[in-house]
Amino acid sequence: MDTTMPGSKLRRCFSRKSAIILALLGMSLIGLIAVIVTQIHATRKNNKYGIVLDSGSTHTSLYIYQWPAEKENDTGVVKQVDMCDIKGPEISAYAHDPEKAGLSLKECMDYAKTVVPAGKYQETPVYLGTTAGMRLLRMQNKTIAEKVLSEVAATLNSYPFSFQGARIISGEEEGAYGWITVNYLLGNFKENYSVYTHSFLCYGKEYALLQKLVKDIQRQATERYQDPCFHPGYRRTVNISDLLTNPCLAGSLPSLPFSQITIEGTGQYDSCHTSVQRIFNFTYCPYSRCSFNGIFVPPVYGHFAAFSAFYYVMNFLNLTEVSMYEAVQKIKAFCSKPWNEVKAEFPGVKEKYLTDYCFAGVYIMIILGNGYHFTEENWPYIHFLGKIGESDAGWTLGYMLNLTNMIPAEKPYTHPLSHITYISLLVICSLAVMALLFLGFKFFVQPKCMRKAII
Repeated sequence: MDTTMPGSKLRRCFSRKSAIILALLGMSLIGLIAVIVTQIHATRKNNKYGIVLDSGSTHTSLYIYQWPAEKENDTGVVKQVDMCDIKGPEISAYAHDPEKAGLSLKECMDYAKTVVPAGKYQETPVYLGTTAGMRLLRMQNKTIAEKVLSEVAATLNSYPFSFQGARIISGEEEGAYGWITVNYLLGNFKENYSVYTHSFLCYGKEYALLQKLVKDIQRQATERYQDPCFHPGYRRTVNISDLLTNPCLAGSLPSLPFSQITIEGTGQYDSCHTSVQRIFNFTYCPYSRCSFNGIFVPPVYGHFAAFSAFYYVMNFLNLTEVSMYEAVQKIKAFCSKPWNEVKAEFPGVKEKYLTDYCFAGVYIMIILGNGYHFTEENWPYIHFLGKIGESDAGWTLGYMLNLTNMIPAEKPYTHPLSHITYISLLVICSLAVMALLFLGFKFFVQPKCMRKAII
């Protein structure tokens, strides 16, 4: 039996059919890849970006947001994709050297260039909003405040993004944008709302502490005094002039025979509570219901979001999930700890912040209890929030949401292929690839022309 086959005939058999199968297989694979890449690339390139810089009373942060160009209910679906904390203080601290205010932003702006795709630079808006620090600087010296904003604008304009301006955000705007952020992230926008906001300028945590110190100095009029809002064993020397340069405190101290005071901590919660209460007026109220200093406050009901300093302080003290009574007891215990023990327990926390947590805890309990009228019964409805999902709780996302609505509406984007067509082509190309692979396997394992040659 002759099982041989001439080499030329075998080569012709493989060459014809293999070429056809390989060509069809290649075309099917190219088609499959092209469908996938085209659809995915079209989706990815349609993202838009926005940058918001928040310069508050203590520091500046940069937030990078992303949303699809197509609108959903006329509002861009905005999410935070990254953030950068700017080294150094907030921009109002550069009042004596405004140029450095702009330079301080460069490191984070350079970082933003690595996050936003280069092809999106020119269409990416950049906004800088300043809050309490610059509001106070403007009250003190409008010319210098404008110079600081000018230097900041010059720096931001030097980047390839679309700089849209640097402005001082009012307290009412800050409150409203914060409300928008929280409710947007929690998915609560199902109807229209009536919103009440009020900003207590000079009563944020940092300025409230300064007010307390000034009132203590007024009462004691001594170079050394014991402060119940600092830990036992804590000592600090403060220049009187540093207190009086703040517009919240200007003219509040009489002429004193000394230029410095030395604070010695005693860590007594009840005495600290009394000391902090003095900066608020809880008795005067021309309305049916007030918070403090004669300012109206609506009745307390529903759920409440407490963020920014409220969250950071209560989270540090581990009080975000406890009752009102437990919170008071834990703050009492914390305040009474000797300063050297506190430093040993929290070696990674900067002393600048660590020194103020006792005061801050007492201050928050007074604001929420005496000011906003929370009680043991409704305390569980306060939610101390740092982040919601991947986004920081604060006013910047609400600001960006508002700004995306001001961008002219584009024609809704449509993918190159409809969903049904895309799926259908994927199925067809995939089946074609599998069928050709099967035929190729059968053909190359035992070619038909080889079988016919067997005698």
